Amino acid sequence: MSKTVILIPSRLSATRLPGKPLLKINGLSIISNVFKKAKEADIGEVYVATEDKEIVDDVNLNGGKAILTSNKHKTGSDRIFECYEKLDLVDIDYIINLQGDEPNIEINDLKHLNKLIKLHKPEIGTLASEIDDQSNLNNENIVKVITDIKVDDKNFPIALDFKRKVNNINLNIYHHLGIYAYKPNILKKLVNFEQTNNEIKNKLEQLRAIDNKIKINVGLAKFCPIGVDTMEDYLALKKKLEYNS
Repeated sequence: MSKTVILIPSRLSATRLPGKPLLKINGLSIISNVFKKAKEADIGEVYVATEDKEIVDDVNLNGGKAILTSNKHKTGSDRIFECYEKLDLVDIDYIINLQGDEPNIEINDLKHLNKLIKLHKPEIGTLASEIDDQSNLNNENIVKVITDIKVDDKNFPIALDFKRKVNNINLNIYHHLGIYAYKPNILKKLVNFEQTNNEIKNKLEQLRAIDNKIKINVGLAKFCPIGVDTMEDYLALKKKLEYNS
C-alpha cells in the first residue's frame, strides 16, 4: 500500500511578518492549525520541520510532532529533506510539502492530491485553482501555473511554467497553491541541484525542477487557501476563521 508523509516547513524569521507561525487563530497558533488540518486529512504521519525551538515547543504542546533542522536552508524543500532524512522513515512513496502559513487549507484538496499521486505516480505533484479575477494575472503575489492542457477534476496535466505575471490569457493559467508531493528520490535530486538563475530571479523554487527537466503534474483544487504574508492577511484570515467557528 502506498505510504505518504506530510512535512510542514516553518520558521519565525519570515521577511514580511516575523513570528507569524506563532500568531494565534481561535486560540491556536497558525503552525499548529496547519498541523491539525494535515492530521485531519488522514493521509499519513505529519511532522513540522523548523529551525526554531519556539515552534517545536508550540507544536509539541498542542499534540503535534516537530523536528529541529538547520537554520541555513534557502528553501522549504531543503528543510523538509533534512527532516525526512532525520526521521529515517521506511517505505515512503511520497513526501507532501505543506506550507506552514495556510491554516485554512481545504482537507478535501489534500486528499485529492494524495489520490492523484497514488493513481498517476508523478515525479512531483501539486495543486492549482481556477482564477476568478482576471486582475490577479498581474498580481505578483499570486503565483500562476501554466499547464499543457486544461485541468479538471480527474486529470493531472503537466506544468509548462510558473510565473508571477502573465500577459497571454489564451493559455491554461491557474492560481498555484504552495503544496508539493515528491517522490523521495526526486526530492533528494532536487535539493542537490544548484539554485537556478530563473528560480532566484522569480523567487520560485519550483522553477529549479522545471529548469532541470523534472516534471510537475498539476491537480485541480476546489478551494484556494489564504496565505499569511502580512499583518493585514493575518487579521483578515483571523476574522474570517474565528467568525466561521
